[in-house]
Amino acid sequence: MLKLPTDDGMLQSYTLFGQPLVPRAPKVPLSRIAFAAAHVASDPVRERNPWDTRPAVDWDSTLAFRNGLWDQGLGLAEAMDTAQRGMGVDWLTAKELIERTMLSAKAHSLKPRVACGAGTDHKSLEELVDAGAILAAYREQAEAIEAVGGQLILMASRAFTSINATPDDYYKVYRKLIDEASEPVILHWLGEMFDPALSGYWGARDVEDANDFVLSLIHENPSKVDGIKISLLNQAHEEDFRSRLPEGVRLYTGDDFNYADLVAGKGGQFSHALLGIFAAIGPAASQALEALATGDTDTYHALLAPTVPLSKEIFKAPTRFYKAGIAFLAWLNGYQSHFIMPAGFQSSREITHYAKVYRLADSSRLLLNPEIAEYRMKSLLTVHGIDT
Repeated sequence: MLKLPTDDGMLQSYTLFGQPLVPRAPKVPLSRIAFAAAHVASDPVRERNPWDTRPAVDWDSTLAFRNGLWDQGLGLAEAMDTAQRGMGVDWLTAKELIERTMLSAKAHSLKPRVACGAGTDHKSLEELVDAGAILAAYREQAEAIEAVGGQLILMASRAFTSINATPDDYYKVYRKLIDEASEPVILHWLGEMFDPALSGYWGARDVEDANDFVLSLIHENPSKVDGIKISLLNQAHEEDFRSRLPEGVRLYTGDDFNYADLVAGKGGQFSHALLGIFAAIGPAASQALEALATGDTDTYHALLAPTVPLSKEIFKAPTRFYKAGIAFLAWLNGYQSHFIMPAGFQSSREITHYAKVYRLADSSRLLLNPEIAEYRMKSLLTVHGIDT
């Protein structure tokens, strides 16, 4: 039993419920593609000047976590915002991460799908002054990813909004990147709740104008677009957008609030998944998708319903700090021996948040080794001056 802090400044006794899910491979092929976007763990001993220099990555923990996701039949979205791209992880570190991950994926028995984020973050915003410079930056990263066999996710770039890019600017860049890619790409629409610097993306302040632009871009060459990830936290918008996609182009939900209903779908329409929360709820996600593939929607919802409050807490505003909750659960579950993130990002959330995540993970059956989880939660409370 621990004494956990609450929002009213009190301490409340809490005993773990237990009964964790057991991670395992699906027993049947999944009917949805599911990419989990994974985080990066730092090496706390080798880290130097964490705010000002490249992170020292704990490669063993970082890759072991990815192998754990693959063991459960999940795909991987690599080097995305979940991995702190532009928030502690620079391009050279991301490039090495992609290279190491692709080697590990090729050696894995399940031959998992891996898609990797290509962006422009190796260049400063001062260097990316027009569409031509932005295109060249994207190309450099895309070439590095394709060289090691990764599928491209064309990440949203702050460079566009920093120059107040017009739809024509976006068109010049994305049209070239889509058409030049060696295999179909995944587009990436990240809302400003995840990154305030992306407000007005696609050169449109009105979401309907943005919809029309992106759909037109996709319809021009749908054979080169695998799908689009949308992270706007708006279920109705995603369902409407999904219905307007050309046949064969997937909607990958990035909605960490409404994923259960969006992936289940209705009327024969459904979303696939490219979600940060799936890295935190791997066993529930995998086993729910297995149930869905067999037509057992009751088990699907029973497994995912408890994870939704957990996800809403992890992704609460300011949403961009959600990575800390994902790394926290990886630590509680023994995937890494420490709770240290690039740039000291673990400090982006307060102890009451971590206490809530602990409770909600327990009720979701996602504290996989309760004894280890309780011991580690106790140590974090002690650091925060809470006598348990």
